[in-house]
Amino acid sequence: MKNIKNIFRIACLMSATLCILILTARAQSDKGTDKIKVSTIVVDEQGDPVVGAAVYNAAGSFAVTNEDGGFELETPSGATLVIEKDGYASQTLEVADLAEQLTMPKLGLLLSEQDLVNVGFSYKKKRDIVGAVTTITPSEFMKYDNTQWAFDAINGRLTGVIGSQNVRGLGDAMIVVDGIPGRFLDILNMEEIEEITVLKDANAAAMYGAMGRNGVIVITTKRGKAHHKDVNVNVNYGVKDPISFPKFLGSADYMTLFNEARANDGTLPQFTEEQIENYRFGDKIRYPDIDYYSSEYIKPRTSFANVLADFTGGSENTQYYVSLGYKRDGSIINLNPDVNAGGNQFNVRGNIDFKVNDWIKSSIDIVSVLFEEKSALSNILSAGTTRKPYTFSPLLPLSYFDTVGNKTLQGQLKAANLYDNSVLGVSNAFRDNTPIASAYAGGYQKNSWKMTQFNNAIDFDLGGIAEGLSAKTYLSFDFYNYQNTAVRNEYSLYEPTWAADDDKIIGLTQYGRDRKDQVENISNPLFVRRMGFYGTINYDKQIGENHRLNLAVLGFANSTQIKNVTQVDRFSHLGWQLGYTYKDKLMADFSGSYVHSIKLPDGNRNGLSPTLALAYVLSEEAFMQGVGWLDYLKIRGSAGRIYSDIGISGYYLYDELYDYNSDSRRYYEWGDAYVSRETLVDHGRNFDFDFEERLDFNIGLEAFAFNKLWVEWNMFRSDIANQQTRLYAQYPSFYTPFIPYSNYNTDRYSGTELGITYKEYVGELAITLGGRFMYTMSQRTKVDEIYENDYQNRQGTLVTALWGLEDRGFYSQSDFDANGKLIESLPQPAWSKVQPGDIKYIDQNKDGQVNDQDMVTIGDWRHPVSYGADMKLEYKNFTLFALFTGMAGGDALTSGDYFWVDGQDKYSEVVLDRWTPETASTATFPRLTSGASTNNFRNSTFWLYDNSYFKIQRAQLTYLIPQKTASKILMKSLRLYVAGSNLLEISQNADLRQLNIGGQPQYRYYSVGLRAMF
Repeated sequence: MKNIKNIFRIACLMSATLCILILTARAQSDKGTDKIKVSTIVVDEQGDPVVGAAVYNAAGSFAVTNEDGGFELETPSGATLVIEKDGYASQTLEVADLAEQLTMPKLGLLLSEQDLVNVGFSYKKKRDIVGAVTTITPSEFMKYDNTQWAFDAINGRLTGVIGSQNVRGLGDAMIVVDGIPGRFLDILNMEEIEEITVLKDANAAAMYGAMGRNGVIVITTKRGKAHHKDVNVNVNYGVKDPISFPKFLGSADYMTLFNEARANDGTLPQFTEEQIENYRFGDKIRYPDIDYYSSEYIKPRTSFANVLADFTGGSENTQYYVSLGYKRDGSIINLNPDVNAGGNQFNVRGNIDFKVNDWIKSSIDIVSVLFEEKSALSNILSAGTTRKPYTFSPLLPLSYFDTVGNKTLQGQLKAANLYDNSVLGVSNAFRDNTPIASAYAGGYQKNSWKMTQFNNAIDFDLGGIAEGLSAKTYLSFDFYNYQNTAVRNEYSLYEPTWAADDDKIIGLTQYGRDRKDQVENISNPLFVRRMGFYGTINYDKQIGENHRLNLAVLGFANSTQIKNVTQVDRFSHLGWQLGYTYKDKLMADFSGSYVHSIKLPDGNRNGLSPTLALAYVLSEEAFMQGVGWLDYLKIRGSAGRIYSDIGISGYYLYDELYDYNSDSRRYYEWGDAYVSRETLVDHGRNFDFDFEERLDFNIGLEAFAFNKLWVEWNMFRSDIANQQTRLYAQYPSFYTPFIPYSNYNTDRYSGTELGITYKEYVGELAITLGGRFMYTMSQRTKVDEIYENDYQNRQGTLVTALWGLEDRGFYSQSDFDANGKLIESLPQPAWSKVQPGDIKYIDQNKDGQVNDQDMVTIGDWRHPVSYGADMKLEYKNFTLFALFTGMAGGDALTSGDYFWVDGQDKYSEVVLDRWTPETASTATFPRLTSGASTNNFRNSTFWLYDNSYFKIQRAQLTYLIPQKTASKILMKSLRLYVAGSNLLEISQNADLRQLNIGGQPQYRYYSVGLRAMF
């Protein structure tokens, strides 16, 4: 608690400092308040008008050049104007220096200021990048795609990314936000983000050292701009509809089928026919049939809202940016809305950049996110998967009580707390688990999550020492705090006594008491503190007309400490980048890192990770000038190694570890004594334990053709070698506890990716189409293993292979003799005795038994094919946008109690297609049993399904209010939109893919909103 208070004080102090600096910046930007009208014509070097250039000043004035290249603007007399357009050199000049005509030089393709890309610790123009890098700029697509969260925006938009974080199938990439690794992706609002860049190959990710093994996603948040003054507001409100819920059988159907299960097992029925009839046709309070996913407990939909406003501006010396956001997410639970209130999130981001003197600049960033979700102590969505429907009625309405002449009952009802004009019902056998009563009377819990971040950067222009020399330091602190706060009330439950001749309650048995908790109880507190620092020295020098040299040296350190966890996670490394460019067409890059790991023994803690990349802009060569349709073509290739310890699961694994067992009832084999404590060996010692390696190769190209088609293509291969393992196959089994951790296994990931963007005009209709495709495959190329049968060797198989048995349908009556014994010619299952209706498996090794030695590869849990496509249609002031995503070739297995129903499990709808003698030819589920079905419920092709899908991820229709109308209400622009997401899925098994069991359902989202700029 003391730490939290100190953090709060620091946050207040830093926030106050930031506010003072921002107010100072605003004051500086308001100089020269006398308003004058200015106008000019903007042309390029050939004298052609530059149409659509944006004109700004720090007072907030705004204009756009017309078809003649002209503009007119009212501005303070002492203001500075900024004129910008993609593909042209930006112009910054004082109003007094404005001539009748202004020339904006046109720049080469991908060489403008708008083409600068944050590649980690520096910025490069797209043309100069030699590694495999993909980037998107939210400010461009947010005008027609109101995706609010970074996690959603990445999905389907970035070539080479599977889902939202997996780069090329290697695993989750490192998330870097404003230069700091390890920050959270799912709390970032897209309105705060300037750019998202994915560093895919080893060369692009080299400067991140060990943390870059799986690729890096670099997120750059917005900052203030000199001579701009903008206010942006985005408001949207919508509803989300659950797609599906689990479906379970009602009381009577469950009882009927459970009796069938017992009959299959040769035991007597548990429920009588009279009971079943009562629960099927009788009164639903006396004979309950509870569906926890009905509208009685679950809303058909719930609402959500997002509001975000940002403010940006500044002068030449000081720039500021402030973002304020609020998110509201309603609860789907239809009980006690004061308790099941849903979640609220507030976020604040502010930064300021300022000049200290002519050669030092600095910046301060402060971020704070507060999230709180209030709910009942019980989870209805989870309870509904296990609570059988017939157990008891959770609410006993007052209309069911016969109190005439029954003073005892009258007194009980008078003293009882009422909920929806009912008392809380229960059955003595189940009174320890009453989820609905808990939602009404049990109190509440609040899950609170708080995050605070501080960043400070100092930039040094050392041109006075050597032209092109600069340096930077970056210091950051992150604080994360989570806690669960709960009020746990006691409450009375009542078991009814029913009249014999009608459906009236004539008595109550009370359990428990009513008592309000007077305090909020804090549990599961988590406090995480992260500190980071890096420093860079950069040398960027143009040598003559043809040569440019860039050198960067990096020192990086990052640590994360979790309260009550002794070991601090630390990453540190040195990095370098040496780049050379010849005539803006031939590029070479030699980048790498010298990594350090405290997970490894002395002597192996450091590793050198070099990479090399080459790129050649062929379209600049004379022999390509005759190819008129080709505007730009760059080919590139890279190779490199990254040493990493992120796959090493713990610290001190290189050293031997002993443990003890204090079980006082652990007897020696001969039984005449017992041991009260014994020493156990966990693993042995290996001082040769070393880094894992990523060995990476990439070739690719970028092309722009017909002045409308952009193509990006890569082919890649990454070997993850020397992986952590214990070499069980190389030692006898009795030596297992002494086997140390070693480096051995290798996995290979390879594939190709393609990204395309095409733009065409048909009259007043502008059509933009985009597509992204990736095919990846994986292979285990080196594995420590020993199997009796070669077909079970993992080497040569998919890294993501699913292993299981091959089924042959169900056993039939003909598979058994007259005594019910499996005939001898069939292989005998190893797990349990089988009957007709159980699953039959293939005996792969023909040894007469079916067991784990018959498991083979049956599928691939990861999709080898992933793709995304988008469409934007612009007609006058309307824009229609749609984003499509899909994956193909992947498989999945149904499992869990919903699909693998046996014993006392609650029966889901899947058992309706069970095997019986009458349905033997059409059944899709094994016979029912009231015991454990160990033969049926194991990974096999019987439970395998195709997990491929195509989805309409998002769609939005936007209307841009005419500029003249927006100006009348003091806005630079105003857009209105309707949007939807997760709208449609086409899949062979959509019912399985869209079903969540025991938690929040999947939703379809519909919203309306507005986006305004002032």
